[in-house]
Amino acid sequence: LRRMVRFEEAVRVLLDGGYGAFVEVSPHPVLTAAVMETAEDAGITGVLTVGTLERDNGGAPRLITSLAQAYVAGLSVDWKTVLPAAERVELPTYAFQHEWYWLETAVTAALPAGGDGASTAAEARFWAAVEGGDLAHIADTLAIVDEKQLSEVLPALASWRRREQDRVATANWRYRVAWAPLAEPEAGVLSGTWLVVVPSGGAAGDRAQGCVAALAARGAEVVLLEVGAAAEREVLAERIRAVVSEDGVSGVVSLLALDETPVSAYPVVPGGLAGTLALVQALGDAEVGAPLWVATSGAVTVGPSETLTNPVQAQVWGFGRVVGLEHPDRWGGLVDLPAIVDERAGARLAAVLAGCGEDQVAIRAAGVLGRRLTRAPQPRGSAEPWVSRGSVLITGGTGALGGRLARLAAGRGAARLVLTSRSGPAAAGVAATAAELAAQGVRVDVVACDVSDRSDLTGLVGRIGTSGPALSAVMHTAGVGQATAVQETGLAETASVLAAKATGAALLDELTRDLDLDAFVLFSSISATWGSGLQPSYAAANTFLDALAESRLARGATATSVAWGPWGGGGMTDADGAAQMVRRGLLVMDPGHAVQALAQILDGGETLVTVTDMDWARFAPPFTLRRPSPLIEALPEVHQALVDAAADAAGGGEAVDPQAGAILKQQLASLTRAEQNRTLVGLVQTQAAAVLDYASAEAVEPTRAFSDLGFDSLTAVELRNRLSTATGLQLPATLLFDCPNPTALADYLWNEEFQDESAPVSLIQEVDRLGSLLTGATPDEKTYQEITDRLQGLLSQWTKAAALTERQAVAEKIGSASDDEIFEFIHKELGR
Repeated sequence: LRRMVRFEEAVRVLLDGGYGAFVEVSPHPVLTAAVMETAEDAGITGVLTVGTLERDNGGAPRLITSLAQAYVAGLSVDWKTVLPAAERVELPTYAFQHEWYWLETAVTAALPAGGDGASTAAEARFWAAVEGGDLAHIADTLAIVDEKQLSEVLPALASWRRREQDRVATANWRYRVAWAPLAEPEAGVLSGTWLVVVPSGGAAGDRAQGCVAALAARGAEVVLLEVGAAAEREVLAERIRAVVSEDGVSGVVSLLALDETPVSAYPVVPGGLAGTLALVQALGDAEVGAPLWVATSGAVTVGPSETLTNPVQAQVWGFGRVVGLEHPDRWGGLVDLPAIVDERAGARLAAVLAGCGEDQVAIRAAGVLGRRLTRAPQPRGSAEPWVSRGSVLITGGTGALGGRLARLAAGRGAARLVLTSRSGPAAAGVAATAAELAAQGVRVDVVACDVSDRSDLTGLVGRIGTSGPALSAVMHTAGVGQATAVQETGLAETASVLAAKATGAALLDELTRDLDLDAFVLFSSISATWGSGLQPSYAAANTFLDALAESRLARGATATSVAWGPWGGGGMTDADGAAQMVRRGLLVMDPGHAVQALAQILDGGETLVTVTDMDWARFAPPFTLRRPSPLIEALPEVHQALVDAAADAAGGGEAVDPQAGAILKQQLASLTRAEQNRTLVGLVQTQAAAVLDYASAEAVEPTRAFSDLGFDSLTAVELRNRLSTATGLQLPATLLFDCPNPTALADYLWNEEFQDESAPVSLIQEVDRLGSLLTGATPDEKTYQEITDRLQGLLSQWTKAAALTERQAVAEKIGSASDDEIFEFIHKELGR
């Protein structure tokens, strides 16, 4: 009964949200009737319910009939997938009028409107004929008698049509990182104690001394701290506590990223990244809330005249952007320093640290530049589009993404495809992919290879060169994902994430340095462009790919690095995370269009591009709420999204009050414990519903696990950030892992932050708290009975204790009474 009630509630939420079609995927339809009844009870008409199979009719005909029922009712069905292509036949015509029986409106609706799409039904029919290779219809339309004249031009015309459709579909997906010159910042004045953290033995270095001098000259009291690459966070936290005065510190500047020496226990992790990770965690453990600024040198380039000399240090830029999202309250920013920090560079550094509204800057002799995301125009293409001249090596090539790239390379003339992964030939579906490619006349090798292992990769590259054709292109897609908060990330996990992407890319670069490649393609991620919560090591690895591409270009080698948004169809985004990304404004790209976007990039000879389909109206306000950043605010779409969000807030929408924490605490102070709990539960429900796009806060059940409600690692961080803003509290990134449901989270907020520790909790408050927990609970039958028995037992004990206390009080009163008091008591009891 409880399940049916929950089901009806879920259906009602969907109906209220505008959903009007329900397809039940099951061996037999058992819920369609309940859906219709719920809709009828709610007074909603026109709701479609369709099953798939039936108990005694479970074959393909029944399934196809169900799909047909859905299709004629208005739902979209991909019939090309359901019914594979067969021999084409002419449709019958009416005997006298010779009219076609197909529905013209359906054809028109299936084609894009505007741009290169069909503007009339006749045009729609024409392009449908081109796509379908219908020579007779095209000849009739163009009044050409000899159809053979069309047989040669038709494939080219269809190919042009598809390219134009892909170009239009991906036109708004393209972005590029640029560096904008900033006005010379005003002289910065610093105060208080500033902690400058340098690698072991680096205190006497020129950059360290230049930074210390610059800070000291602007009023800061500088404390220098040397940290080793293998520093443990606990030890480092104690050292920080020891050097920090009672007044705390005003800021922290880290030069740890300058250390590129590999960590001995994990050689794929540079000392600078390991040390920065330990420093961020130790500052959190030591409860240092001052902003942390991380400095590099030669990790970024601000123009074509510069050479990126230290791509390894760029990993800290990716890592730092994630820290800024997860811990905006204690993050300053990223600064790339010149080789020599002289007086002028030091003054500019101090001005940035003092606060100039920028959090990603490069200090150069010509001035200070800020990192910006800009639109990338469509490439004009080339008279000679990219064509593979020999063998193409695709790492991570046995998955869905690798298969799509293999088809692209095969279509561009590759004579041999080498698909690698750790599983190699044992990967699911790779045999079918290889057979499909081989049918096109391409030689396909599927090889098990760990691209982070030098000996494995060296042997593979050597075998390709020996057996031929010569290696002409590399496409590096191998990688390991991550879903761990910064404070919980360890060096072992960091090494695992870096190995596949960063180390593999570095080895491919080294082993192919002397080869004449026509393409060296690196699959990066938008986590490298603007960061991504719970992906600190992943962002670091992808940022290295972008930097490595720039380094290759500087020495005259070919390189292309594409920072991708989420792909559909498997490969870079799993199905569970896709829906959450869409809610956040990261739209899932059609894989066919994404492959064509890559083809356009290769044809245009482009180098570094970010390709992602964004809903800025959804993405920008929450992103900037976490941490305002000029990086994306220069985009016109983002600017408009922020203006609209501000207008909505001013018009009665949700506005962020900087005093929210104090106001909430004052509000709670006037309530009973039970009312406080209900208020906090309601707050959590409201914010959770906003993150997941639920119809109402009531749809978020108080005792239901966050994972069951639909939260994942990304939305967990978003809810934490929303609650931090609403309460004014510094909440941990692991909040939803520590508190599994809204009730537990509300209890955490009260116990840890809002209770008055000086006032003892009364028994009445504890009973109110228990009553609130029980009111919001929906236990199963067994748990319900156990709790009932326990409560009855407690009530019995309480009653007995109260009776005993009363008898003891009477006995004590009699024992201390005088004779007159005793006689008076007897007379009262006898009514005399």
